[in-house]
Amino acid sequence: MNWMVTLDVDGVRAFLMIADHRSFTRAAEALGVTQAAVSVKLKRLEDRLGQRLVERTPRQVRLSAQGEVFLPSAREFLAAHERAIESLSGNRRHFRLGIASHVMGPEVPSLLARLKSLDPGLTIEVRLDASGPLLDAFDSGQLDAVIIRSNDDRRDGEILGPELFGWFASPAFSCRADEPLPLAGLSSCCAVRDVAMRLLERASIRWTEVFVGETAATAAALSAGLAISPFPRRLAPADAVDVGEVFGLPALPSFSLVLHSSLSDQRTKESLRAITVVFREHRRVSDTPKRLA
Repeated sequence: MNWMVTLDVDGVRAFLMIADHRSFTRAAEALGVTQAAVSVKLKRLEDRLGQRLVERTPRQVRLSAQGEVFLPSAREFLAAHERAIESLSGNRRHFRLGIASHVMGPEVPSLLARLKSLDPGLTIEVRLDASGPLLDAFDSGQLDAVIIRSNDDRRDGEILGPELFGWFASPAFSCRADEPLPLAGLSSCCAVRDVAMRLLERASIRWTEVFVGETAATAAALSAGLAISPFPRRLAPADAVDVGEVFGLPALPSFSLVLHSSLSDQRTKESLRAITVVFREHRRVSDTPKRLA
């Protein structure tokens, strides 16, 4: 190897995206370029290093032994590059993201890690709240982007993926046929709750609300076996199952997770692309819930 080689920042960034996503397609989505462009950047980097960094087959993408060795140094190199750029500006870049509390889910740790990997000098501010206050803060310029559900009265924005619902309960949950169905409601202002109640009434199914709380509290009520709840599949507790078919409950509609942003600078666009990719990666995971036999 020529130890006087000069590393190309774009090539190293492309390599890191491939390493993180294990996919040329998703790396291209995260970088906002074509898959061919990612391949070219990686090839140039490998040629400069004189090493094969990525092994690619029709079924999988994985790092070579040399790629695994190079990975931590590549991260340090890109982080140092970003710090050098930030030092000249005199300001750390801030990204202010609002996430509706009923949307906050398993994607968020991956999302934050991806944002930090993309821009090591980034200061990330996350605000959790109801959709209304978040949209007001977004409109007033206090937030750079917000993630809400499509039932929150806005038609614009980028759809991140579907939000699917089911009737969830503990496997041990039981209810006598002559008793009203005990329900756990998400909150008095939740559109999903309102839709679910109307569907039950239309189906002439008697019900009574025995628990009301936010998403995390309702999940705990389900695990405790207190009630059934119309609940997002991706947020359902691991020990809960969909009991809709067993109890003959009406099918629930799906909504969409939506990203709103008004900023158009290149660095913010990269952050937004990273958010979009993370949510869509999680959407690729099956939303099929465990059902009560």
